[in-house]
Amino acid sequence: QVQLVESGGGLVQAGDSLRLSCAASGRTFSRDAMGWFRQAPGKEREFVAAINWSSLMTWYADSVEGRFTISRDNAKNTVYLQMLNLKSEDTAVYYCVAGRGVYGISSGDPGRWDYWGQGTQVTVSS
Repeated sequence: QVQLVESGGGLVQAGDSLRLSCAASGRTFSRDAMGWFRQAPGKEREFVAAINWSSLMTWYADSVEGRFTISRDNAKNTVYLQMLNLKSEDTAVYYCVAGRGVYGISSGDPGRWDYWGQGTQVTVSS
């Protein structure tokens, strides 16, 4: 049974940092792209960042470019999202995703991802 389990969310103040983790289980994900989406209350789910299987390529939403960094450890079947200089507009539930054949601009399409985690809440107070 494939599972993606996020952790590391919480309540922080604007300007603070957080690192989210997502541990995948059930099979190896070393050949899958992995990524993060988020959903704020009353808003649609939006793409945050993605990384290809080799870590050689990453993609970011404009809103987080330069503040967030995605990385992965294939030996641990884990993907991370380092978030710096958090803003109130970053408040959302953050979801981990995994999938094969997801690349570049297609990473922004939620329908292209095969697996989703349950989400972890990030709240940034201003």
